[in-house]
Amino acid sequence: MMKKQASCSSSSYVQTLVLLFASILLISHQNCLAKHHQPCPTSSCGKITNITYPFRLKTDPNHCGDKRYELDCNENGPSLTMFSGKYYVQHIDYKRFIIRLSDAGAVEDANCSFIPRYFLYPQSFSNSLSFNKADFVFEPYSLRFRDQTQVAYFNCSNPIKDHMYVNVDMSCCNIHGNSSTNHVYAVLEQSSSFSRYSFGDIKVGCDFMVATLGRPLLKIEVKEKISYDVIHGMIIDGFELSWLPVICEDRCGKETSCEVVDEDSGEVQCDKRFCHYVYQTTEKCGLQDQIFGYARGYLRGIFIGLRSRITFSTRQLDNPVGLEYFDLGIVIGRNVIPLFLATRFIFGVIALLVLFIYKWKRRHLSMYDNIENFLLESNLNPIRYEYKEIKKMTAGLRVKLGQGGFGAVYKGKLRSGPDVAIKMLTKSNVNNGQDFINEVATIGRIHHVNVVRLVGYCVEGKKSALVYEFMPNGSLDKYIFPKEGINALSYEKTYEISLGIARGIEYLHQGCDMQILHFDIKPHNILLDEEFVPKVSDFGLAKLYPVNDSIVTLTAARGTLGYMAPELFYKNIGGVSYKADVYSFGMLLMEMAGKRKNSNPNAEHSSQHYFPFWIYDQFKEERDIEIMEDVSEEEMAVAKKMFMVAFWCIQLKPSDRPTMNKVVEMLEGKTESLEFPPRPSFYPNENYKYHDEINSDRTSWGASTSYSSDNCS
Repeated sequence: MMKKQASCSSSSYVQTLVLLFASILLISHQNCLAKHHQPCPTSSCGKITNITYPFRLKTDPNHCGDKRYELDCNENGPSLTMFSGKYYVQHIDYKRFIIRLSDAGAVEDANCSFIPRYFLYPQSFSNSLSFNKADFVFEPYSLRFRDQTQVAYFNCSNPIKDHMYVNVDMSCCNIHGNSSTNHVYAVLEQSSSFSRYSFGDIKVGCDFMVATLGRPLLKIEVKEKISYDVIHGMIIDGFELSWLPVICEDRCGKETSCEVVDEDSGEVQCDKRFCHYVYQTTEKCGLQDQIFGYARGYLRGIFIGLRSRITFSTRQLDNPVGLEYFDLGIVIGRNVIPLFLATRFIFGVIALLVLFIYKWKRRHLSMYDNIENFLLESNLNPIRYEYKEIKKMTAGLRVKLGQGGFGAVYKGKLRSGPDVAIKMLTKSNVNNGQDFINEVATIGRIHHVNVVRLVGYCVEGKKSALVYEFMPNGSLDKYIFPKEGINALSYEKTYEISLGIARGIEYLHQGCDMQILHFDIKPHNILLDEEFVPKVSDFGLAKLYPVNDSIVTLTAARGTLGYMAPELFYKNIGGVSYKADVYSFGMLLMEMAGKRKNSNPNAEHSSQHYFPFWIYDQFKEERDIEIMEDVSEEEMAVAKKMFMVAFWCIQLKPSDRPTMNKVVEMLEGKTESLEFPPRPSFYPNENYKYHDEINSDRTSWGASTSYSSDNCS
């Protein structure tokens, strides 16, 4: 509602400005158009003694009358030149605004049978008030059609016997010096509307000579047979023209029509329909009509100018001034408004770009603000380094150790001597710096022999880095999947490493006041120091939860395919908890014991494509395991124990998996004390060969024992 009121208020404000602007222009326009005819004496010539505005004699002062109504004074009286012909003025009626004219021959050739000197017919005059767009003037006269008679003359080679053809006796004079006439006839054509030019069928042998206008026939003349004397008298009496157009122009405005409402006083009434057109708006219209007339005119001009600019068309701009708008309106619409809109658009685009850049910078600044606030609020032991120190430690990021999911890892050296591994978090802006916060929040406050130690960190502008203790032997994956030049680990060393990893994960789950779920346990994230002591690293996906929370909430699956727990995909088998890390450890333990990847599509037998299923079947049927033919009985027992623990860890349902402290107990205990686990499966409702046999063997490992949190800092 408030928006609607604001919109209406804005609209009213704009309308008020337009009306005020139009009012100012109106006053200025009226001052320019204020033409007051200076007093002039009445002129006379012959029998016409009342020659006054708009008529004038050529001898009158220049400011008197109207040049379009200039008369010549001759011995026979005043004459008017019209359509290159000369016509004598018989009478001027200033009340009805009518002048009566007759062909010059009617006066000068009065003693001879008269034939008009000049061609004149109704179409010589405009049938309506015409506006000449070139010089902005009206036609000086209009013809009073209902009161006129048209006369045409024909020269015929033979006599014509037709009452319509009135014989003209030409024996007394020449026709303008031409004596070659045969038989001359006059024909009348009287109509209330001379919309056509017709005198009936022209007789054979007759040629059209000339035509003119005269007074209408009298009633008594109509009843009698018309003679040429009657026709001659009609032409001498003359025809009537009106100069009402100029009166309408002066009293009502340009191209504004009007009519005489009182012939005794000469009062005219203006047609107010034309007041809304700009060039017809004068002081004769009401103030409101004038204001709205100018406003509409300007708006019309603006609209047409704007449309011509949009359509690239100048068709409507051929004339310098149109009938319904001002030049200024066109200039505004064609030039000013497009320039304003273009300027506004450019400034708008610039403003949007500035806003976008500002928001983008604020987003990145807010990311680093989050990190800064976290570091300030957290009581952490790691040292804070400046970026120039990081550059110096790494000798300009020279030695690259590897590439992680969130950035590259470089080798560095502290000033005190020890080597360090520095991870540059080049992609920390992906999740608003959350990976950096996760990493620092988890390992920045804990110390455990099997968890990599965070030495320090760096946050400076868009650059962030984590400084770890250096692990000379790199990650575990290159030893359990050895390449050329790297010696494989013995089962004894592999077992020690697996036990260390289990203890590190157990500590994360239950060793502190907050439960730390890693969610990305895999060989690449297990680092080995110079003594091959394993250390859990890369906590970019880790989450912290209260120890009492058995089920956690995740918006999306996280981890590495092949190590991710099934409940991250199948919600119907159980909630997500620390058992997800147990599953990942089981997959890692399976690969460590088998010294091969769990999935191998290039295996010789299809049964070996997924190693956990194949090795389980081997143990179930108590077959000799091919991959363990060259190992001792002690190593065989160690490997079997690792496999058994791994089978328990990779159970489909989280409730069937042991806790990590139970895993440590199983790894430390004897193989004979371990129950044989159910066969693992990929997904719910999977049917397999030993389903009925193993149901009785299922054991729940959901319970967990408490772990002291005294080791947390």
